[in-house]
Amino acid sequence: MTVAYLLGAAILLPILAGFLLLFTQGKWKNRTVKCLFLFLVFVITTIFSVKLMLVGDYQFPLWKLTDTLEVLVRMDHLTRLFLGMTVAAWTLGGVFAFEYMKHEQKEDRYFGFYLIVLGVLIALDHAGNLVTLYLFFELMTLTSLPLVLHNLSHEAVMAGLKYLFYSVAGAFAALFGIFYLYSHGAGSMFAEGGYLADISYTGSQGMTLLVLFLMILGFGTKAGMFPMHGWLPTAHPVAPAPASAVLSGIITKSGVLAIIRVVFYTAGADYLRGTWVQYAWMTLTLITVFMGSMMAYKEQVLKKRLAYSTVSQVSYILFGLSLLNVSGIVGALSHFVFHSVVKNCLFLCAGAVIYKTGKTMVKDLKGIGKEMPITMWCFTLVSVTLVGIPPTSGFVSKWYLATGSLETGMTGYAWAGPIILLLSAMLTAGYLLPVSILAFFPGHQYDYEQVQKREPNLLMLVPMGLFTIAAVVFGIFPGTFMNYLQKIAMTVL
Repeated sequence: MTVAYLLGAAILLPILAGFLLLFTQGKWKNRTVKCLFLFLVFVITTIFSVKLMLVGDYQFPLWKLTDTLEVLVRMDHLTRLFLGMTVAAWTLGGVFAFEYMKHEQKEDRYFGFYLIVLGVLIALDHAGNLVTLYLFFELMTLTSLPLVLHNLSHEAVMAGLKYLFYSVAGAFAALFGIFYLYSHGAGSMFAEGGYLADISYTGSQGMTLLVLFLMILGFGTKAGMFPMHGWLPTAHPVAPAPASAVLSGIITKSGVLAIIRVVFYTAGADYLRGTWVQYAWMTLTLITVFMGSMMAYKEQVLKKRLAYSTVSQVSYILFGLSLLNVSGIVGALSHFVFHSVVKNCLFLCAGAVIYKTGKTMVKDLKGIGKEMPITMWCFTLVSVTLVGIPPTSGFVSKWYLATGSLETGMTGYAWAGPIILLLSAMLTAGYLLPVSILAFFPGHQYDYEQVQKREPNLLMLVPMGLFTIAAVVFGIFPGTFMNYLQKIAMTVL
């Protein structure tokens, strides 16, 4: 099978399977058969994706939109990183949903769109130029919207509209930049290190810097970067828990991927280093890191607390990228993986609690560790990871981020970065660890005699357990993985 056919199969299989589920809603009489069909689609898509990752680097057009615009696909180290994380998280989230969606309405519709989004994300990860990136970025927004709207309550509809308006507004800001870059001889394909400094590019530096900032801000909307973060804490909590997991763990990272492609594969780090764009970008990320942590600390609804945490933690990644040095990029890419693993697990744990008990408020989780010990141990271990306590993976990524900040030598920012990261880590401990303490140590007034074991079944426990193991193992044995990320960073600078 040629690469083109293999890529087409990886993209089209989940999309076609998703449409099949949408067109046959309510006609699957045997739910076990349906879940086996879904699992088979996940497994085959994963196999196709792994084969693509092992083929080697490639780049070719899929089709031409006009004589000058083409849909171009590309495989490089960055594609492998994002593609691998996408299919892993989507598969585990899907397995978890086999059990979770029993208590939701319209599960065929949910799984249908869930599969379609997977196919679109695989295409997005392969984008080889700005037009292809924008095309699949917008498709991702439109196809993931039903996951937010799923229960069709007034709250869900309002959250879905907010998600749509913010996402489209951000994408249009990025589209303006794409128009400008294409009109002045850039954008036909991505290249490591960027190419706007080439003599063939005719755009003025002042205008180019402005459109690059608009593109960072626009694509940063999906990543929840201030001031375009408002959709995230509204949309994530209303979606079903497995959808919240991938929205937080994967879809927000599509904004990160787009920014990486713009900054390091189109503009070039040297084009932005020392400009007002770099300073403004760093400022916005640090504001978001601190603000998101503060909002999470105050929030009492568990899923919304986790959503605000995502606002903060994804901007850790953007901050590392804005440093424009090797340590910062390594820290950003490692935090992309580690945060994806952790936040998927946290939302799945929250979903398991909701599924078994119906409890959504932090104050109601007193003693839940006695009823669901495995679930809450997973929650606790990945919480420790997100705080950044060694030897978990979160410590490794934050070490590189702090080091990268100090290496810049930028007056004020070199020290502001580590200080705000430390403050955010303290706030992270303040909004996550008390949940575990309350769960396992409910106090003397708790009725220990009436404890009912409510642990979910293996369909829920296995995905949570695998995410938890990954969060810890990456921290204990980071060497090979970090060397791989360093290779990516050195390539794009």
